Amino acid sequence: MSIKRIDDVFTRCNTRAALVPYITCGDPSAAATVAIMHEMVARGVDIIELGVPFSDPMADGKVIQLASERALAKGMTLNGVLEVVKQFRQENQETPVVLMGYANPIEAMGWEHFTQSASQAGVDGMLVVDFPPEEFDEVAAYFEAADLAPIFLIAPTSTDERIKKVGEIAKGYVYYVSLKGVTGSATLDTEDVKKKVQNIKRFVNIPVGVGFGIRDVESARAIASVADAVVIGSQLINTMQAAIEGHTEDQHDHVAASSAGEWLASIRQGLETVTKE
Repeated sequence: MSIKRIDDVFTRCNTRAALVPYITCGDPSAAATVAIMHEMVARGVDIIELGVPFSDPMADGKVIQLASERALAKGMTLNGVLEVVKQFRQENQETPVVLMGYANPIEAMGWEHFTQSASQAGVDGMLVVDFPPEEFDEVAAYFEAADLAPIFLIAPTSTDERIKKVGEIAKGYVYYVSLKGVTGSATLDTEDVKKKVQNIKRFVNIPVGVGFGIRDVESARAIASVADAVVIGSQLINTMQAAIEGHTEDQHDHVAASSAGEWLASIRQGLETVTKE
């Protein structure tokens, strides 16, 4: 059911952009991650991107780097991430979960073993930041056997040739990185994003999500008018971190979940007022 779960979301959303938050698995704890995932769904999230913490997340800005460091310090591993998804699936069989991470931990586990284990845990798709589409043929059969959606990043600098290649192999949705640089940087130019998304859709016949630089209701609404999904990460993590400061550790899980849910509810409310062009 994996890829179908993602496809069904975009069918349901129809004229509205899907809300896709990113959190780092294990930050502030594994138990908190499960609680945050459920709270996010209760507040209207459509797809969850769950970050696999990695020691050298070169595409990520400081906010997500620090979240990775905190999660690794708590002992989070790739197997631990799959365990979190299993726990989430005990109560939720509808919301798609996409893992986002780097190739090294997957290669250490083995692509065939990873894709099978991810599918069994209830993962629906995988975005491997540093795995180029040109090399996907080597692992395509594993993704297909596991019914796991291969999701790819498209950058502002991606050539039409690269976008066409992604369009031939990607499933679920593609993720357009709206800014040059790392996550959480700079400010958005909506008109430029609109042009880029229109160009991507010349070569890609699945939904286009847009992320990087979306930090509030206003920027989320602006992107929602031109994209099929709005992806938010750094600002969500900042919101949770700010909320747990001053609380004791045993309060962190509850505070992180409630602050994430509250903030995302306001974003979702904003998206309801925007119809995709």
